[in-house]
Amino acid sequence: MKEYKILEIKKSIFEDNDREADELRGELKAQKTFLLNLMSSPGSGKTTTLKKTIALLKDEMKIGVMEADIDSDVDAAAISETGVKVIQLHTGGMCHLDAGMTKQGLEALETEGIDLAILENVGNLVCPAEFDTGSSRNAMILSVPEGDDKPLKYPLMFSVSDVLLINKTDVLPYFEFDMEACMERARKINPDIKIIPICARTGEGMEEWADWLRQQVREWKE
Repeated sequence: MKEYKILEIKKSIFEDNDREADELRGELKAQKTFLLNLMSSPGSGKTTTLKKTIALLKDEMKIGVMEADIDSDVDAAAISETGVKVIQLHTGGMCHLDAGMTKQGLEALETEGIDLAILENVGNLVCPAEFDTGSSRNAMILSVPEGDDKPLKYPLMFSVSDVLLINKTDVLPYFEFDMEACMERARKINPDIKIIPICARTGEGMEEWADWLRQQVREWKE
C-alpha cells in the first residue's frame, strides 16, 4: 500500500491569511490608519449607511473607501458623490475579501494620511465573516426586513463583529421583527458586541454610530 500525505488545505489557507492579516494590522497601526471592515447581506442599506457616515465625519478626518463587489461599479459611483477618495474592487466571482486582497486595495487607495479607511465588503452573511481582512474593527449591518432570527442562522458573522447596526428601524411597524429578541440573540453569541439601532434614511441613531467610530479612530491613533 502506498504512503501518502494528507494536507488540510482549508486550515492552511486560514493560517496563512491570519498571519497576513496580523502583519497588515501592524502596518496600519504604524501609519495611524484605522481600517473598518463593513459587512452585511445585499440590500441591508450598507451603501446608504456609509454615505450618511461619511457626511457626519468627513470634515473631521480624511476618509478613503474601498468598494468590494463581484462585479459592477454602482456602489463606488454612489460613494464618489460624497467627495471622498474611493476605489472599486472586483473579486472575480469570490464572495469575500481576505487579507491579501485587502492589502492590494489599500495600496491602490494610497492610505498615507488617511485617518479612516473603510472596506465595504461583498454583500454576504457567510464568506466575509470567515476571513480576517486585517481590519482594526469589524462592523455589520442587519436590516429589519431580514428578520430577527439572523443571529441564529449566521452566528459567525455576529461573533466576529465589534458593532451591530440594526438598520431600517423606520419600517418596524410593518415587519414582525422583535428588537429585544434580536439583541439578546446577538449578545448570547458575542457578549461584547455593541448594538446600535439606526435608520440611515432618516438619520436615527447615526450620531451614536459616528461617535463610536470617532472614539475607535482616536484610540487607534493613540
